[in-house]
Amino acid sequence: MLPVIDKKKTGINLRRIMDERGLTVKDVQQYLGLGSVQSVYHWLNGLSMPTVDNLYALSYLFQVPVDDMICGNRRRIYIGENQAQIRRLCAYYDKINEIRAA
Repeated sequence: MLPVIDKKKTGINLRRIMDERGLTVKDVQQYLGLGSVQSVYHWLNGLSMPTVDNLYALSYLFQVPVDDMICGNRRRIYIGENQAQIRRLCAYYDKINEIRAA
């Protein structure tokens, strides 16, 4: 199944995060340098999604990973589930340390 973002749930989640951090729509609009608050309201109402650049910036503002802002039908991926990935990451880390030591 192709992963799909649920814009409505994502908007609800963004509102929850904003409320937890005491941020207003105007705060987000000003932080992102948007011309008006309308775009933010569209995100919160599930009518549209922030661009990737805006999601990245919101991640910094909210201090949460992008994946924690987006709601969809994708199963969450945990590193512990994939031993091959862990081995590749460890090999990569070892290689970097060898290069640094040289």
